Amino acid sequence: MDDQHFMQMAIDLAWRGLYTTAPNPRVGCVLVSDDRVIGQGWHQRAGEGHAEVNAIDDVADADKTLLKEATAYVTLEPCSHTGKTPPCCEALIAAGVKRVVAAMEDPNPLVAGNGFNQLREAGIEVECGVLEEQARTLNPGFIKRMQTGLPWLRAKLAMSLDGRTAMASGESQWITGKAAREDVQRLRARSCAVISGVDTVITDQASLTVRPDELGLDLEQAQQIAQRQPLRVILDSQLRLPPTSRLLSLPGKVIVVTAKDDESAQCSLEQAGAEVLVLAGSDGKVDLSALVQWLASQDCNEVLLEAGATLAGALLKAGLIDHLTIYMAPKLLGSHARPLFQLPLDTMAQQQRLQIDSIEQVGEDWRIDCRPGQP
Repeated sequence: MDDQHFMQMAIDLAWRGLYTTAPNPRVGCVLVSDDRVIGQGWHQRAGEGHAEVNAIDDVADADKTLLKEATAYVTLEPCSHTGKTPPCCEALIAAGVKRVVAAMEDPNPLVAGNGFNQLREAGIEVECGVLEEQARTLNPGFIKRMQTGLPWLRAKLAMSLDGRTAMASGESQWITGKAAREDVQRLRARSCAVISGVDTVITDQASLTVRPDELGLDLEQAQQIAQRQPLRVILDSQLRLPPTSRLLSLPGKVIVVTAKDDESAQCSLEQAGAEVLVLAGSDGKVDLSALVQWLASQDCNEVLLEAGATLAGALLKAGLIDHLTIYMAPKLLGSHARPLFQLPLDTMAQQQRLQIDSIEQVGEDWRIDCRPGQP
C-alpha cells in the first residue's frame, strides 16, 4: 500500500477548501481498502461536516463492509472534541476502520494527540508524519494561531524592476498586469482579514474586497467564494478616513483601528458603517502587536497586508510579517519613485535578509515568495 500516494490524494482534496473553511483548518480524507479508494471527502466550510465524516458518507452502500479493513488517510489528526460538529475520531471508530494514517498532529491544544490516543484505545492502528511538510502548507495560519496565539501575516507588495511601488505623487495604478492582479484577488479570498493604511485607501480609493469577476476562476465558483468577504482593517492613527470613502459602502465588515480617542470622528465613521477600535501605542500610533493579537482573538488565521512603504516597513521591523509575496513588473519607475519598505538602514550590518521560497512568472510579471530571515 502506497501511503504517500493516498496521502497526496487527501492533500489535493484539502486544497479544495482553500477559500471556505476559515476559521477551521483545510483537511482532506481518503478511505482505502485493498488499494482501492472507497470514499473521499474534504472539509468544505466551517460549521459543516469535516473531511472524515464526508469521506465516510461518500462510501457506497455496497462498500460499507469494506470499512472494517480500510485505512483512512487524513491530512490532520482527527479531532477529539465537540465543536459545531461531533468528534471525527468517534466517527472513524464507529465506522470500524482498521488503520488511520495522518500527515500531522493537530496543533490545537484541545486535540494535540488526544485524537490519536482515542483511536489507539479503540484498537485502531495509527501512523503520523506522512507528507507532513506538504500538509503543513495547507494551514500556515491555523497552525501559527494554535501554537502562538497570533495569525500568519502575509505582506503583498507590487514593485518595478528597480524596487519602486509608486510615483512620488502616489500614483501606482497599475504597476502589474491583469494576471498578477487576479492572483492578488485569490490571496484576498483565502485570507480572513486584509490590513491597509489610511493613506493607501485615500490615495488609491482601495476597496480591498474580493471581486468575483477578477478571481480568474469559474464565475459560479467565484461568486460563491466572494460571498465570504475578508475583514477589512484600516490603520488610521488620527482618524483621517472620510466617512464617504467608497469601501464603507461595499459588502463586508470594516474595522478602523486608531490611536486617537475622538468620539465625534468615531461616531461619524460608525454611522457610515465602520467599527472603530482604539489600540494606541506609546508613540501615538497604532500598537501593531496589539492589533495582530486582536485579529487572532477574532479567529483570523491568515491575514493579508496590502499597504504602502511606511506600514509595511513598520510591521517588518516589528517582526510581525511571516511571508512576503512580491510581484515584480518589468518596468522602471525611476529614483524619485517610492520604495518598497520604509526602512531607514545605514549600514550593511543592518540589512534585512530574505529567504526565497519560489519565483514564478505570472502573466508578464514575476511573483517572488519569501520569508524574513535574521537581520
